[in-house]
Amino acid sequence: MSNLITITIYGRDQICASCVGAPSSTETYEWLQAALGRKYTSSAFQFEYIDMDQEQTEEKHQQMIAQMEEEDYLYPLVLLNGEIVAEGIPQLKPIYRAVEEADPSLV
Repeated sequence: MSNLITITIYGRDQICASCVGAPSSTETYEWLQAALGRKYTSSAFQFEYIDMDQEQTEEKHQQMIAQMEEEDYLYPLVLLNGEIVAEGIPQLKPIYRAVEEADPSLV
């Protein structure tokens, strides 16, 4: 079996000012879990949701949130194995492409 693909979503309860009318960060998290689970085997993924307004204990999450705020990334920000694959209103095609590049056995 291949290694798990880690999908990390950074977001907050408040909807991004540039994304008015878009789903919330938590809705995006749940939607991505469902969409990826339908297309691929759900056991291939590990999902984590990082609330940007909560105190983070892991250095990598602290650094990413600081980078997001400094560089004005839109949220939710979607990372696949630590690489940014979507921000703001994510589109499935580029995420699917990144998943298939990360684990060709899922194709």
